Amino acid sequence: MPPLVRIVTRTYPPDVGAAPFRLRALARALTARGAGVEVLTARPPADPPGDEPADPGVRVLRAPVLRDGDGAVRGYLPYLSFDVPALARQLRGRRPDVVVHEPPPTTGLSVRAAAALRGVPYVSYVPDVWSLGAAAAGAPAPVLHALRVAEGTALRGAAAVLAVTAGMAEEVRRAGVDAARVHVVGNGVDTDVFAPAAGTPGAGPGLVAVYSGTMSEWQRAEVFVRAVALLRAEGVDVRLTMVGAGVDAARLRELAARLAPDAVRLPGQVPARRAAELLAGADVALASLVPGSGYDLMAPTKVAAAAACGTPVLFAGAGAGREAVLAGDLGAVCAHDPAAVAAALRSWQRPDAAARARLRQWALRHGSLAAAADRAADVVLAAATGARGRRSGA
Repeated sequence: MPPLVRIVTRTYPPDVGAAPFRLRALARALTARGAGVEVLTARPPADPPGDEPADPGVRVLRAPVLRDGDGAVRGYLPYLSFDVPALARQLRGRRPDVVVHEPPPTTGLSVRAAAALRGVPYVSYVPDVWSLGAAAAGAPAPVLHALRVAEGTALRGAAAVLAVTAGMAEEVRRAGVDAARVHVVGNGVDTDVFAPAAGTPGAGPGLVAVYSGTMSEWQRAEVFVRAVALLRAEGVDVRLTMVGAGVDAARLRELAARLAPDAVRLPGQVPARRAAELLAGADVALASLVPGSGYDLMAPTKVAAAAACGTPVLFAGAGAGREAVLAGDLGAVCAHDPAAVAAALRSWQRPDAAARARLRQWALRHGSLAAAADRAADVVLAAATGARGRRSGA
């Protein structure tokens, strides 16, 4: 009988974002190797931003969950509204050969408990270390302690840990996880969806900028709204579209309406193909991370998505995204400051066809989500095979 892999996650397509895309890619990679995949996830919002997946060999089981005003499962009460019922859900049905989970740490605890009760191994997929972000945000000591305990407990119980960057892997090892169980698998985007435009992008007047992705306190994307307002006050023709959602989205919408109503649009979450169209038609893609946020080790998919569309990136701030832009010559970097962003955009050179082709090639080599999912699938199936061998006495 083919191995059964169960993925436990609060977010899965039709949700849009790095996490649901990453897990769907993993599910596809696993079924391509002959495994069965069962996804325990949340019921989508009434008006989902993406399309309901229909991948052969992947069974998606959904349950009600609390969502915020943007339709996201975000915040500890919404997390628990998924994680507590998920414990009971994992105890039903065929026993899987291995379970995969993503953050938050409460999901990890739910998975560890269910895996122990059913005698199956689990794999932790780690795109970020939550305790680092909480520490940088100044979380109260009791909250930070509880988060570290929960996170460490989930990670140390895993048969394997999938880290998206080498820096993330090092943080996991510092949490007490055996180095032999930590695997760097990388990250990326669907390079079939995120692809160059068929026509000639950027042919119109003025500079076209796009921000696509999460809008949270870690990005503080208001730096781009304020920079555009500065440029418009100088008479510079620049237009910015910001797609996505997050805790900062409402504040950014209010700020844009006040400072640059004719230059900044925030249409909310859009399907991945629409985000790709916007990026491919832009002169510059914008990304940011506040220095000292605790998420410096993250590999932001905004950079890979823009490069896959042939669009250069202006990265404001610090972290792995800034280093990727510099190492790959993917655009430019600047301080996380409106004046610095405005200065960079003021002198921005519209990319030509050769530059766009070079960026696309970089993404195919270094930013493919399918390649990262293949590496992750190898680790997951190795954990399943090992467990089968132990149960059979081999």
